[in-house]
Amino acid sequence: MRRVAIPIADNKLSEYFGGCNFYEIFEIEDGAVRKSSVEIPTVETVDELPQWLEQRGITDVIVFKIKKEIISLFASQKINLFVGIHQDTPENLIGDYLNGNLESDKEIIQEITH
Repeated sequence: MRRVAIPIADNKLSEYFGGCNFYEIFEIEDGAVRKSSVEIPTVETVDELPQWLEQRGITDVIVFKIKKEIISLFASQKINLFVGIHQDTPENLIGDYLNGNLESDKEIIQEITH
């Protein structure tokens, strides 16, 4: 089973990873969404979010922009990170995820890491 978290602001993917109102979490099994839920983070800083997500069994996170320091925190939690994903509704993004159409944007990654 996969658990995919998408940070949401204004009913679409949040522009910045830590600037969301809540996370929409999708449980995926056998290539289909089995359940979705909304979770509001209970942490005080953005640096605590990777651990908070890991504690919820999250396997993948879809983001548009994120601080490069946070990327290494996700790597240490062994959570897959899709970076530079176009801002869209969670339903469309999870559809792209299920169809194998999500790819991190190399230009956004380069902008973040340099």
